[in-house]
Amino acid sequence: MKKTITHTLLLFPILAMGIQAQEKQSSPNLIFIMADQWRGDALGCLGKEAVKTPHLDQLASEGVNFTNAISSYPVSSPARGMLMTGMYPVHSKVTGNCNSATAPYGVELPTSARCWSDVLKDQGYELGYIGKWHLDAPYQPYIDTNNNKGKIAWNEWCPKNRRHGFSHWIAYGTYDYHLKPMYWDTDASREEFYFVDQWGPEYEADRAIDYIANQDNKLRDGDKPFALVVSMNPPHTGYDLVPDKYKEVYRNVDVESLCNSPIIAPKGTEYGDFYRKSVLDYYACMTGVDDQVGRIIRALKERGLFENTLVVFTSDHGDSMGMHDHIGKNIYYEEAMRVPMILTWPEKIAPRHDSTLMIGFADLYPSLLSLMGFREEIPAEVETFDLSASILSPDKGQEVIQPYYQVSSENLTTGYRGFRTKKYTFAVHATNGQTDEWILFDREQDPYQLNNIASDQPELIKQFASRLKDWLKKTNDPFTNSL
Repeated sequence: MKKTITHTLLLFPILAMGIQAQEKQSSPNLIFIMADQWRGDALGCLGKEAVKTPHLDQLASEGVNFTNAISSYPVSSPARGMLMTGMYPVHSKVTGNCNSATAPYGVELPTSARCWSDVLKDQGYELGYIGKWHLDAPYQPYIDTNNNKGKIAWNEWCPKNRRHGFSHWIAYGTYDYHLKPMYWDTDASREEFYFVDQWGPEYEADRAIDYIANQDNKLRDGDKPFALVVSMNPPHTGYDLVPDKYKEVYRNVDVESLCNSPIIAPKGTEYGDFYRKSVLDYYACMTGVDDQVGRIIRALKERGLFENTLVVFTSDHGDSMGMHDHIGKNIYYEEAMRVPMILTWPEKIAPRHDSTLMIGFADLYPSLLSLMGFREEIPAEVETFDLSASILSPDKGQEVIQPYYQVSSENLTTGYRGFRTKKYTFAVHATNGQTDEWILFDREQDPYQLNNIASDQPELIKQFASRLKDWLKKTNDPFTNSL
């Protein structure tokens, strides 16, 4: 008994310090975990795909699981550019993926942009970024990494003056060798990158846990709230570059049992075989990322930080993987546009499953700042939607129509524009300002988007075209002249 009392007395100062810290810090922390190329249906708790994600399932039960979340431009750099700036591609300047082919058109995150991280920095937050960034244009001589040695260079260092408030930095541009990833640390020069003999998400979770633990206040000022982004590359292509222990989870799954969908081509076809070759490794990557998310959440809980931390798990876009005879993303189909999105904040947000709110990946800029108490600090140039009221309460549902983009960096009047409503997916393609294709899917009647009904619905097309034109005028998009 005496020993127990002694231990309790020894613990009391530590507990008191924790209580004082909570009293001192009213602003919430933010942990933003992003995986790349994760389809919206691929969570175990949804029961739609044969993927195992126990930690994310638990997280979803503790917060809001938005199952109608989308990426308005389902490509890595443009989606990330919209997230960071709160502006759609014409104004974010990230009109395509950042690489050497788009660099001549100025495709990278502008140094002058006021990102949500800049806002939090000015509000006294400590900020950290770990993982994939992909918002800088490569320049010669290109960094000596494998993905810079082909016809197109992809990877680039981000100098300090372009990090938008993130003072703790363990990141890279884009690099898909997941089993031996590379990074630049906070004070590294362009030439001082290094490789790690560890699966990328695992290494990044290790570093995130270090940042949360913040031993001896070495990584951040422990008296300030913090915001940490953990940007994991898997399940991005390089699906097979995942530890064997996660592949083993799916060793006995009959892949043919996963192919009973009209948008998956038959065995023996190019796209059908690509799906069959890839899908189990894709799931293995997800189960591996799920493990790392679980470790990060456990670190928060063990340190008493979970209750007052806004945790976000999401993805920049989905993945077609051969479905609809399309490999990759950058298309208006659901498997590319829809993303997972889970938000938890036990002190403020009651758990629920929300299949109604059509929230966009890029809407997280104004929505998170509002939730965190900084609505008045949102820059006037932000174009995406503040859906904080609907996040807090389904009774305050905000009806929004999410835009869709596929932009030519060389010519802003070429490409696709459109929008997604509760019922329809609508898009129009133009080449040099001349419309040449109309797309319309009724997802209620045709959930697999098999039948383009644009030619059968001239009045609806006319109505939607007018609606789209109003939106493009509002956002000063040159594509307006195509309609």
